Amino acid sequence: MHAVSRAAFFLAAAAAFFSGVHAIQKVTRAGRYLYTDDGNRFFIKGVAYQEQGAISDDPNNPFLEPSSFIDPLADSAACSRDLPFLQQLGVNTIRVYSVDSAQNHDSCMSALSSAGIYTIIDLSLPVNGSIDRASPAWSTNLLNLYIGTIDAFSKYDNVLAYNVGNEVVIAPNGTAAAAFIKAAARDVKAYLNSKSINALVGYAAIDGASNWIDPLANYLSCDPSGNNSGDTAIDLFGLNNYEWCGDATPSVYAGKNGDFAGYNVPAYFSEFGCITSPPRLWTEVGTLFSEPMSDIWSGGLAFSYFPATSSQGQFGMVTVDGNNVQTSDDFDRLKTQYGQISPPNSPSKSSAGSTSYPSCPSQNDTFLASTTLPPTPNQASCSCVESALSCQFSPRTPNVSTIVGPLLDTACGLLGQNGGSCDQISANGSSGQFGVVSSCDPSTKLSWVMTQFYEATNRNPNSCDFGGNATVNSQAPSSASAVNAAASSCLSNPSATFVPSAPASTGTRPTSSGGSNSGSGGSGNNSGAVSDLLASKQVLMSVGLAGALSLIGALSVFA
Repeated sequence: MHAVSRAAFFLAAAAAFFSGVHAIQKVTRAGRYLYTDDGNRFFIKGVAYQEQGAISDDPNNPFLEPSSFIDPLADSAACSRDLPFLQQLGVNTIRVYSVDSAQNHDSCMSALSSAGIYTIIDLSLPVNGSIDRASPAWSTNLLNLYIGTIDAFSKYDNVLAYNVGNEVVIAPNGTAAAAFIKAAARDVKAYLNSKSINALVGYAAIDGASNWIDPLANYLSCDPSGNNSGDTAIDLFGLNNYEWCGDATPSVYAGKNGDFAGYNVPAYFSEFGCITSPPRLWTEVGTLFSEPMSDIWSGGLAFSYFPATSSQGQFGMVTVDGNNVQTSDDFDRLKTQYGQISPPNSPSKSSAGSTSYPSCPSQNDTFLASTTLPPTPNQASCSCVESALSCQFSPRTPNVSTIVGPLLDTACGLLGQNGGSCDQISANGSSGQFGVVSSCDPSTKLSWVMTQFYEATNRNPNSCDFGGNATVNSQAPSSASAVNAAASSCLSNPSATFVPSAPASTGTRPTSSGGSNSGSGGSGNNSGAVSDLLASKQVLMSVGLAGALSLIGALSVFA
């Protein structure tokens, strides 16, 4: 890049950074399309914008998903550095996959807004701050995390959408997890509406065969009640689509266009940019932003501005060294393609109609999700239950994530030996059966199981020890029946749905070194619920007796 041009772009960035005038328009949906306040059709013309965190080479991580994150919207110096290049690309939207709600995002969000750039923000955090595709749950710790992020970003005018999940479902045998995604969308949507926040609620799906991607999309935008209500429906469906490789032809999209031709809410490519047939020519851009695809899709986001390692190879359009950015041919070709598009401004907003919400797809061999959704996680009820339990989880180590899963496995195994079960902490998105404590945080679930074992053994003191990680609650009712009665009173309506509220605690936002000016990544922790977030991946581990017995000895290390 020439020095004069570079200087001009940095002057433009500085002007955007310090401008007090925000002229960015609100984007809303009408029917299956997006529109700005002036009535023009809005197409997402964007790029994924997040430096990659640490990558685990665990064989159980086939997609090489990061285990930590770097918040790009909390680093004002990096935003100032990158904004001129985002403007060169001509993007109007960036997608950010994880943010630290404890950090200050004012500078970056203000600069992006002044530059006319919207944000799509994923509410989840890597590994444990998201709906676990292997053991899905929708629980208080996740709801509190999501609300914390929404509260942190509610003051900004350029949040286009919040994603409640990314690639949670990756195969037909995992489609039962869609029930938890839909419940998350329902509760996030209700919270946004209660706060008069305009942002859309979205989900980003991995691409796959039509026999399960099509019903997944339809399920997330359907109305289980049959009353044409959008209360449980997403507003925006994203598809991470990499079908166009090299210099392909529009015919590669024929199948997906057919699948989504009659879709009821706006859909877009939440990622695109195949790397398996280099170089990336980005010729799909012209096809995506013109008819007939513009009749079906509302644009897309190219992946990725920063370098990113994946199971397929290396993505990325720039390399960064301190405050210096070196663009690649990948960048230049995308810049050219984005610069050439002129999407149609049709249909008009007045003729787009209203959104209808059809009945939900039926369960079959390739789609397993029930239309009975998990309840809204109830922090007050879960706290009430915890206070009534006679044996409470009291970890002896600050690294709770290392023990919650094994302790649950052990406690459930021992409870099973004594005629009990862990059904009340379990959730099944296929059968639509959700235990009365299944929406509580992992620590409360563990206390519940510990209490059941403690009471099943007639309050034997040794039954409330678990390697020194459990404590008898001296304030609990004096008998097993009284404990159960007290807990039941806390859970008088365990299947209820309601408008959630922000948690009473002020310390529920993640704290992380990610997003610091040094650019170093940190794991996404939650200062008020760190144990819950970190443990959520392990908390629903198998509770087989053999596993429980094998772990009893291991617990002695915490004694």
